[in-house]
Amino acid sequence: MAAMTIKERLLENAALVERTLETLTAREDADFSAVLEAERYSLLAPRAKRIRPTLVLEFCRLLGGSDEAALPFAAAVEMVHTYSLIHDDLPCMDDDDYRRGRPTCHKAHGEATALLAGDGLLTRAFGVAAANKAVSASLVCEAVKALSEAAGSFGMIGGQVMDLAGEKVRLSEETLLKLHRNKTGALISVSALLGCLAAGYGMDSDEAAVAKRYAAGIGLAFQIVDDVLDATSDPETTGKTTGSDAERGKTTFLTYYTPEEALAFAERVTAEAKEAVASLPGAQILLDLADYLTRRKY
Repeated sequence: MAAMTIKERLLENAALVERTLETLTAREDADFSAVLEAERYSLLAPRAKRIRPTLVLEFCRLLGGSDEAALPFAAAVEMVHTYSLIHDDLPCMDDDDYRRGRPTCHKAHGEATALLAGDGLLTRAFGVAAANKAVSASLVCEAVKALSEAAGSFGMIGGQVMDLAGEKVRLSEETLLKLHRNKTGALISVSALLGCLAAGYGMDSDEAAVAKRYAAGIGLAFQIVDDVLDATSDPETTGKTTGSDAERGKTTFLTYYTPEEALAFAERVTAEAKEAVASLPGAQILLDLADYLTRRKY
């Protein structure tokens, strides 16, 4: 599949997910307008790649499921992801000014409102996932549990705690890998698993095991590339502040590798991810997605 084709598929998936998100967030109440506007500002921001929802959709499709079953889970995981970005940009975290090519939520709506908007999206996500009527009740329960674990203290939040610690001391490479298995990898992994669940395959299935192996590889590659782009790209290209990792003295993959070595590492783990799904009929989209994420420029 040509590079333009995978880009077109990503745009198609993004449009589908965004229509779903617009519908889910359409309810208005004048008394709550400040937080609702801030939620939509970040959730429906331009330049969003919608990689995690794409994983939900593509694994569901690969395993014979429907978009109707996948979209509530895809929307839920994007709400969790957006909440994490809002909070990650706050002054008490990374204190970033730009995200997806425009001012961060707290710059546009104020720190307190941004904090509440993140809280609102996180809370709403579980209701959206739980309301999935196209999936059996037992699999919906598995999905909500999996998303909770991926977002929580032994997942994304735990990884963020380790990331903050890495600004004060140099983390070992082993610890850095654990950090990113949680901070970045946990939500990417659960996205692939939610796609399996939407298609009717439980967490203990062989299909879920394949999804985990694939997601572990692309999740690590995604973070390696992020670290390289922060050091070598510019805000106009990435749509967010660059060079901040070095300014804060943060432990990243460039603490241990040159940019060229880091990208070679990303290619190796991408190859491992592709190997996990290569034998599955219809997996070409996932193979192309893995390559696209490793070679992206923002």
